[in-house]
Amino acid sequence: MTLCLFQTRTGKASHKYAPSASGTWHLSEEVIFLVFQRLNWNPKSVATLSCVCKWFDDLAKRVLWKEFCKTRAPKMMLDLQSSGSHSVDGNWRALGKLLIYCSGCTKGGLFNSIHVPGHFVYRTRFSRTSGKSFLLPQCRTDVLYVSDPCEHLDQGEEGDIGFFRGIFKSFATSKVRKMLIKREAQLHPTEVCPYCKAKLWSMLQAKMVPASASCRLGAYEDAIEYYVCLNGHVLGICTLLPLSDSEEASDHKGKKMIKVLGLFYVRHARHHCH
Repeated sequence: MTLCLFQTRTGKASHKYAPSASGTWHLSEEVIFLVFQRLNWNPKSVATLSCVCKWFDDLAKRVLWKEFCKTRAPKMMLDLQSSGSHSVDGNWRALGKLLIYCSGCTKGGLFNSIHVPGHFVYRTRFSRTSGKSFLLPQCRTDVLYVSDPCEHLDQGEEGDIGFFRGIFKSFATSKVRKMLIKREAQLHPTEVCPYCKAKLWSMLQAKMVPASASCRLGAYEDAIEYYVCLNGHVLGICTLLPLSDSEEASDHKGKKMIKVLGLFYVRHARHHCH
């Protein structure tokens, strides 16, 4: 980060204070950087600072949210920037919010389901490997990070609901975006991304939700819907399988794998005997 050197009222160089657009004097970027570094880039403190004035809001968007993202998910951030970009699709504040905020849904809104209030989460794991399960085979060279589902249980007739979110790397050049355009997918007429306010494509409407997504989420195959915005942010909902059903499915897969490995061992042994 380039640290700015500002002038005090007396004209002497100072690292401590900087002028704002209103003519008042603020602490410089260097001092604020050190303060928030000490606070370990606490997102609530960053959000509070950004509400003070335009200068602080700009600093938070350019520097503080970026440092928060790098601290919260360092490997993911390195990967997202490895294409040579010094920024991410959307902006750092939107990505910071995506890392820690489950958007929920409103009845008659994006998912036209039930009302589940959005809320902040302490920590969520995002996985590039899981992201492959949400892509059609012809798009699996794209890089997509997807979170574990945020579980909201006993939602009346809807049962157990899970919300998931994610982000594409270099979405503007992704195969998913090209396929959405090729299939003439329509942007949602009213709803926008809760993280960056960009327009949204429905992956379900474009018939681009693979069956592998339900296995990854532990959800019913016909009860998954997700959207991707123009900046590559993903948000989705699913109806989760009952725990017993999930365990049975997992056990079935485990037995099948043991059987395959057993056949491999027998064939391998026969080959060496001959």
